[in-house]
Amino acid sequence: MESTEIIIIGGGMVGLSLAYQLFERGIAKDIIIFEKEKDLGVHTSGRNSGVLHAGIYYKPGSLKAKVCIEGAKRLKAWVSSRNLTLNSCGKVVIPTKISQDSEIDLLFKRGIENGAKVEIINNKELKKIEPLTESPSGRAIWSPNTLVVKPLEIIKQLEIELKNKGIVILKEKLINSINKNEKKITTRDNQTYKYKYLFNCSGLQSDRVAHLCDVGKNYTILPFKGLYWKLKNNDKYKIKTNIYPLPDLSVPFLGVHFTPSADKQNIFIGPTATVAFGRENYQLFQGLEPIMLIKNLFILSKQYLLNKNKFRNYVHEQSLQFFEPFLLKAAQELIATIKMEDIEFSNKLGIRAQLFDTNKMQLVDDFVCINDYSSTHVLNAVSPAFTSSFALADLIINSSKVTSQE
Repeated sequence: MESTEIIIIGGGMVGLSLAYQLFERGIAKDIIIFEKEKDLGVHTSGRNSGVLHAGIYYKPGSLKAKVCIEGAKRLKAWVSSRNLTLNSCGKVVIPTKISQDSEIDLLFKRGIENGAKVEIINNKELKKIEPLTESPSGRAIWSPNTLVVKPLEIIKQLEIELKNKGIVILKEKLINSINKNEKKITTRDNQTYKYKYLFNCSGLQSDRVAHLCDVGKNYTILPFKGLYWKLKNNDKYKIKTNIYPLPDLSVPFLGVHFTPSADKQNIFIGPTATVAFGRENYQLFQGLEPIMLIKNLFILSKQYLLNKNKFRNYVHEQSLQFFEPFLLKAAQELIATIKMEDIEFSNKLGIRAQLFDTNKMQLVDDFVCINDYSSTHVLNAVSPAFTSSFALADLIINSSKVTSQE
């Protein structure tokens, strides 16, 4: 039986950042990270869009609002100091209907309250940034501090630095059981590890790991698949910045948008937000979970009927965007001249680990961290978790009971 101070389950961006901050702050040196795959970044973190958000969407006072701006600044500085790829391209947010004009003021107010740098611009100013765009209401939002990075490049650099600090990363480690009373984990290769404190940062599997510790039984993950298309050739459009639609803030999806890659070689269009047939259902018949799918469709049908979180808006406007005509229509609301022959399907896709509260029967918008006496469970670590990573790690540590463990 191996013993360690800290075990972190999940080698994604949150787990890696957490290990980094625990070490840098002198809280723990003896840390083991369990990753169930052969490589890091196979799931959500490595499939992230790479956009470092500027903090304009989130309710003031929410956990997302508290960590997004600081986290983006810290990650930008970290990336820059290591000469990793960074595209400081900014972002415009455009209403797709005249009726949305008043929501520009709401989003602008949120951004200002959160401490973000944002401006309300007119169509003349908008066209100077992106000539092919136009706001139907005559107004849009400009976020100059929005950036784009390469997620896998960051994850690989973090892996190198963590190993240099003596932190152990064990890959292909699947959890069989957790005995929280004895503070030990048994893996499927029949090895047992004792710990003083456990952090669950397992993303798409985070609810299942929490349930092994008898924590968060009222939460379940509803996976949504995000597919991306891309421009075949950007020479015709010369898009340089992120172009987002004004989002429906009642649901946790931002709508189809245009995103330049960090290396400026591609313009991606997406993501969709469609129900995934499994938590790792990246291809049609890969990772299918029929029982989970049936349960989730029942939950989502109830959401639709009750119109929780104005869920009907999502179904009517976003749920079918994996079909090319619907995707194209959403793209044309931002750049009217885009045509079907201009786009092609890309191999970029991810699955959002969206949390659902079965007690309140609603989608959870904010991050959720649940503390037990010797463990912390990070649930709903969706966007802007990657952006916030280092600041979010500090928030998780500060709210946990890790420093009280003997």
